[in-house]
Amino acid sequence: MAIIVNLDVMMAKRKMSLNELSAKVDLTLSNLSILKTGKAKAIRFSTLEAICKALQCQPGDILEYQEE
Repeated sequence: MAIIVNLDVMMAKRKMSLNELSAKVDLTLSNLSILKTGKAKAIRFSTLEAICKALQCQPGDILEYQEE
């Protein structure tokens, strides 16, 4: 896939665990894990907004486009 999810990188920079992020954004661990591993096919803007708010970052810090 040409869209790379850098959620794990941002979580490491903010020293935040998956459990902590899950509680802050009110998502299940399994859904966050799917997103973190890059297996997600889509993400809602409301979810992206909540993640950005919790990690104090921009959407471009989490999502990256790379040509295949």
